[in-house]
Amino acid sequence: MKKYLLFLVFALCSVTLFAAKADKQIVVLSVDLHCQACCDKIMKNIAFEKGVKDIVCDLKTKTVTVTYDANKTDVPTLLEAFKKINKPATVKENAPNATR
Repeated sequence: MKKYLLFLVFALCSVTLFAAKADKQIVVLSVDLHCQACCDKIMKNIAFEKGVKDIVCDLKTKTVTVTYDANKTDVPTLLEAFKKINKPATVKENAPNATR
């Protein structure tokens, strides 16, 4: 009985972890970045948007890579968040195989 219960708990944990990772998406946005303060502003504000998991700001290429949970947000919502902080963005690349 204990072995069966242990197996059941392990199976449920595995399914939960797999499902949580399957919903992550990545989008690369083109943003007019002038300086580090622009990146700091984005990091400070966009990081707290619902569903955002990670942000990488690249001044050289003027891009922002956002990893997000597709169950909690989407690209149009992220673009609207950038517009709210006066940093309009456009989609440069939407990684089709971004599920991790």
